[in-house]
Amino acid sequence: MSSTAARVLVVEDERALAGMIRNYLDRAGHDVRMCHDGATAVEVSREWVPDVLVLDLGLPGLDGIEVCRRVREFSDPLVLMVTARDDETDTLIGLSVGADDYVTKPFRPRELVARVGVLLRRPRASTPPVAVLRLGALELDPQARTVVVAGAPVHLTKLEFDLLATLLAQPRRAFARRELIAEVWGADWVGDEHLVDTHVKHLRRKLGDDPARPAYVVTVRGVGYRAGEGA
Repeated sequence: MSSTAARVLVVEDERALAGMIRNYLDRAGHDVRMCHDGATAVEVSREWVPDVLVLDLGLPGLDGIEVCRRVREFSDPLVLMVTARDDETDTLIGLSVGADDYVTKPFRPRELVARVGVLLRRPRASTPPVAVLRLGALELDPQARTVVVAGAPVHLTKLEFDLLATLLAQPRRAFARRELIAEVWGADWVGDEHLVDTHVKHLRRKLGDDPARPAYVVTVRGVGYRAGEGA
């Protein structure tokens, strides 16, 4: 297997499509399993602990959104959401519960395999500094990968943590969305750069950050985002 090989769980109710995706991922050197409904996906994720979920949005029973939400309660795999149509609302909802990327049907299997590869190569953060990063009541420990606000732990996804760490590491810098994508998602990521807005919205909610008067993640009009002044 290659250095970027991973455990990949394909969750797709179209069995022929699931089998085709599995074959392509197998050829790329990944250890692949597949299932065809949401409840089974949650059970397999708990027992097998995949590195990546290729997760169809429109599953029978538990849909992809609910599967993603439940899996995030006990594990933190990379999630590539597969949507049946180019519906912005569905996409944003998927990203808001912790999906890392998405593809829209119909897609070429090679494109999906490439997306999985990009996710696996995405830098988690450069060599983390020894010091804990602090901003007001917020403390982020890059080595332990923990976040605390006013003494209470805050549970973030990998993307949310890396996004916040990137901002806090250079508190005076205003980052453009494309710069944040290069830092957090990786320079070879391709897609709508406004997905950063969705992750910032979700991050603010978890931090208890008022969007009207943010203390931790501030919008820089016409540019992107920077770290705030602290609560």
